[in-house]
Amino acid sequence: MEICIDFDGTCVTHEFPKVGKDIGAVPVLKRLIEHGHKLILFTMRSDIKEVFSEDYNIHKTAGNYLTEAVNWFKENGIELYGINKNPTQQGWTLSPKAYGQLYIDDAALGCPLRQDYKDDIVPYFEDSIPDGRPYVDWALVEYHLTVMGLFSEP
Repeated sequence: MEICIDFDGTCVTHEFPKVGKDIGAVPVLKRLIEHGHKLILFTMRSDIKEVFSEDYNIHKTAGNYLTEAVNWFKENGIELYGINKNPTQQGWTLSPKAYGQLYIDDAALGCPLRQDYKDDIVPYFEDSIPDGRPYVDWALVEYHLTVMGLFSEP
């Protein structure tokens, strides 16, 4: 199966433009590859040669943001099948959307999320984690992938 994987908030916490903290994606992604699945990095990150906006929230400086995400996969021993595209789809579509049979993304409806809370207080606090945003709960994702049979022998 070809699986599209988001990066910020999905593989790591939201800390763009930095690479966020580990949230448990590595062992699950490696397990997917071990079972014959192909991973496609599907992210909004891009390498910026020059700042093209005065909006402080878009890009503060030029940087190799996409390259840093790709390097995270390399450093963690996770092979990518594609980066923002499925290498096989050019032969049958001109669509820019990366094709996959499954998408794992913190912004996807139904993707299990978690939120760390400051001082074990349950209500949502904007300052409880960097950016105040929830991120993918990989223990629950792994459970769902198991139920779906994705860890059966290829």
